Parts: sequence; C-alpha cells; structure tokens
Amino acid sequence: MYRLRVNGRDSALDVPGDTPLLWALRDDLGLTGVKYGCGVGACGACTSLVDGQAARPCVRTVEECADSDVTTIEGLGGDHPVQRAWVDLDVAQCGYCQPGQIMAAVALLAEDPDPDDAAIDRALRDNVCRCGTYPRIRAAVRRAARIARGGVA
Repeated sequence: MYRLRVNGRDSALDVPGDTPLLWALRDDLGLTGVKYGCGVGACGACTSLVDGQAARPCVRTVEECADSDVTTIEGLGGDHPVQRAWVDLDVAQCGYCQPGQIMAAVALLAEDPDPDDAAIDRALRDNVCRCGTYPRIRAAVRRAARIARGGVA
C-alpha cells in the first residue's frame, strides 16, 4: 500500500511499487487529464507536479513517489492563471499535449514569476507540441505571469 497526496487529497494505492505513477493516476484514481504520450519521459504529455516540481509520471514509479504531493491538471481547478491564459489566447489546437504544457508552465511560474522568453523556452523545451503552437504557448505563459502578479492580462 502506497500513500500519496494527489490534488490535495490523501490517496492510498494498492498497486505494485514498480507501477508507473501515470497508470496509477489514470487507472486507479481516474485522473485522465494526465496523458500518455510516449511512456519514456520524452514528450511531456504526462507532465504533472511532484512535490512542486515538473515531473514525468510515465517514468516515475508509485514507490518513488510514495509520501509525495502530486498535482495533476485536474488539481488546478480550472481557474488557475495559466489555464485562463491558455483559454484567452486559444492556445490549444488538438489539445493532447496541453495538460503537460500547462503543468510545466505552472512549475516555471512557481520558480520564476516573471520569466523571459529564454526561460520559458528552457522550461518547456522538452514538452512536445505536434501542432506547433509554441508561439501561443510562450505568449500564454507571459500572460499567465501578468495575471498571477495581479496585472492586466
């Protein structure tokens, strides 16, 4: 039995320790906003926060994350500044990578509340968007930073 705090709620998972966190989140906890993209940590579609840091649940085991605080896209509640900026700027095309992109942006803004383009590019460089919405993603991160600081978006 492994214990995690997921999206602010205590969760007990009765799974083998080597179960990828991605599958525990999706299959056992029903958090399907965490997307399976590659299974090897290369695409970023599954990016979530583990103890406040951007992490790839497809390559993290439940055992590695035991007693951790995990936040998925569902844990943002729908009104996070990053989510508002994404909607305001109509970032998503197909949308598949967007939960991971958003979570990577949330982690960035927690560390750097006013990132420049180079910082945004570094933080999100390993999150792949097959539709190529990178310019809108960058603009949305800048907008989210302004919203979070209380500025006019």
